[in-house]
This record gives sequence, C-alpha cells and structure tokens, in this order.
Amino acid sequence: MPQNTICKTVRQYNKTQISQEDMAKLQEIAEDYRKVKNYVYRHYGGISGLSKIYPGYTVQNEMTAAKLREELGLPSVYFYLAVFDALGDIKGQWTRTKSSILKKVNHNDRLTLEEKHFLRFLLKVNNGFDAVLNHKEVALRHDLQKQFDHLASEIDVKKLENYMRRQVRNLHVRLSSDTADGFSLAERAYRYEDHGIYITVKEKRKRIFIPLTDNNQYARQIYVKLFPEERNIEINVPVNVAVKRHKDYTARVGVAVGMNAMFVTDKGHIYGAELGEYQKERSQWIRDQAAKHDADREAKPGRKKYAAKKRRLDEKLHSYINMELNRFLQTEKPEIVYIPKLPRPARHGGNKAINHSVTLWQRGYIRKRLEQKCREQSIEIVSVFGKGISSECSRCGADGIREKGMFRCTACGYETDEKKNIAENVKARGMEVF
Repeated sequence: MPQNTICKTVRQYNKTQISQEDMAKLQEIAEDYRKVKNYVYRHYGGISGLSKIYPGYTVQNEMTAAKLREELGLPSVYFYLAVFDALGDIKGQWTRTKSSILKKVNHNDRLTLEEKHFLRFLLKVNNGFDAVLNHKEVALRHDLQKQFDHLASEIDVKKLENYMRRQVRNLHVRLSSDTADGFSLAERAYRYEDHGIYITVKEKRKRIFIPLTDNNQYARQIYVKLFPEERNIEINVPVNVAVKRHKDYTARVGVAVGMNAMFVTDKGHIYGAELGEYQKERSQWIRDQAAKHDADREAKPGRKKYAAKKRRLDEKLHSYINMELNRFLQTEKPEIVYIPKLPRPARHGGNKAINHSVTLWQRGYIRKRLEQKCREQSIEIVSVFGKGISSECSRCGADGIREKGMFRCTACGYETDEKKNIAENVKARGMEVF
C-alpha cells in the first residue's frame, strides 16, 4: 500500500429485505464456509501444523486432495478463501501464544539471562520453535544455526525445551467456529449491476440479486455479514483512501481518558461529556437482561430481540463516540495527541454494578477509532506512561489531594479539575518523550 494512503472499511447494505429463499442460500454458503474453517483449525491448528501454515500452500494442496470441496459442493471462490481465512486465524493464535510465553519468560525470576535469551531465540525463529515442539533436531540456516549452537552451549537445552513445550500445552488454544454469520467473496464471486450486487451461490451458473442502498462498485475481496432474522446483509469492503494533511493542524494536545467524559484536554476542554450516560444505559440494560435470562432458564427465552436491541445500543454509542472524536479533531486541530498508556481497569471491591460497567467500558473502541481517524488526518499519537499522572501536580510535580473531581497540590497550592491536571501531566510527559 502506498505510504500516502491507509486502509479503511466501507459498508454497504441491502435496500429491501432479502427473500427467505435467497437468505437460505447465503446461509448455506456461510455454514459450509464455517465447516471448511473448522476442518483447517482441527488439522493444522496444533503443533503438527506449524511447518505447513507458512506460507500455507502446502495446506491448500492437502485441502484440495482431501476432496472436502466436492463433498460440500462449495464453489472454489469460497472454498480457498475459507482455507486462507482459517490459516490467518491460526497464525494470529500462534502469535498470541508466543506473546503470552514471552511475558512468562520475562517475569520468571528462576530463569537466568542465558536461559531467557535461548527461549526468546526459539520464539523468534519459527523453524526452531517448530522443531522443539515436535521433538525434532533443530536445523536452521548457517548463521542462525551458529547462533543456536552458541546459546545451547551455555544452558541445559533439554530442560528449556521441556519448559517451552509445557508452556505451549498450557497456553495454546485450538480455534473453533460455532457461528455461520458470514463469508468472504473473491472478485469472481460477485458483480455489481442494476443498482445492486449479484452473488454466486452453490447452484451452478446461478447468482442471486440483492439491491443496495448505494451505487458504489468495487473490485476486490469483500466480506458479507448475514443477519437472517431481519433478512438483511452488511457488505464490508476494504478500500485505500488518501491521507489528508492540514497545514493548520499544529497544536500538541494532552488528553485524559475517562468513563463519564470521554476526553478532557490539557486546556480543560471536554469531549464526549455524555459518554457515561450512554455507557450506563447500555451496561444496565445488559445486566438486567442477564438477570432475566438466568431467572427464566427453563422457559428458554429467545435471544433475537436481545441481539437486535444490543446492536441498536452499540450503534447509538459508537455513533456518539465517532461524532465527538470528529469534533475533538476539528476543534483542537492537533499535530500530536498525547494519550496515557494505562493498565487494565481495576475491580471496585464488591460493587458488582460498577465492576460490570468497567468491564463494558468502550475504551478499546475509542482508542481504535481515534488511531484510525488520526492516521486519516496525518496526526501523530504518542502514548505516555501513565503511572502517577493522577496524583502528581502538573505544575511542580509534587503529590496532591484529589477530592470530588478536583485536584489540589499540597506544595504549590495549584488547584484545578482532576482530569485537566491529568491531561496536563500527559502532555508534559509527552513533550519530554518527543
């Protein structure tokens, strides 16, 4: 992708409800797509599949030979996309497993520096990692083999290889897909025409037509998400868009992130002041519904209305977040945004309602959308270490007192809004980092 462009997802929707017959055909493809992915997960998601998933053509050839496509009657334009979708998921899962092992290695005080170096080497070199897990002799290219032999000469190799296998057994999870709610389409599987889209189905030389709410046309791999209850679909299209540059975006802004107000800047400006109300409405409704479901298990209440209402609440919340993020960027015109790198939210003792609200806090979504919008506008984000930012005075650095949303420094007497003090601290630390 060119450096002056970024990838974003464009969504398209059906104009009218899809017929039951056509929705059934789409669901049949989604179900077969799920079966193919689960087959790949089962056969290649463990340690025996490590040597085959990079780059994945071995898996492709073996899947062709397995005759699963013929058994399902699934067109190749869906079958091979399902295979490589599953391989991508497996690679991602192995990345998460290695990251978890690396954290354990780094925090294990019983390992020497040489032992940690050896384990990090195995985690970084795929062929060595694969060989150790499958009890094979480690055989690498000349320069890597030389480094491996040097590291192995300083430690107990057998002990550390057993340690690595034990960690993988404890941490690695084989994937499985339980839902058939969508599938990817290659360019050959659809065409835009007649103010809509024609999608290939399992019947030979047959396509179903779905009118769309817009006339945009794309020529790339897309993803179709199904909503069978409403007889609707959502088409996700990845597109490259030009990055915008603004000469008047010159400010450097520190922000404090909160649950009630989304952002407070170092100048005291508030964005997303009603975020807490939106989140409270959503979390309280989810909590109430969970209690009703637990109380009425024997009646087996349906979840269709629940899913539809939850989706509406999510869309309402996300729409508000995006609106306020746009207002923040347009008003502050930042060149750099400094934001605290905070730990995960802590539990609040025995208050279950507060714990539930904290768990459902949309801070991950807010961060993701802020990063996307900043990339689109050529704005830099700097994460600042957040330890002590709420207790230290932004003017003199001394400890202060927080009470009823206000901060007062015990040394210099500076008094201000607590979140403004945090944002000022974040900005100051960001300037030092920069």
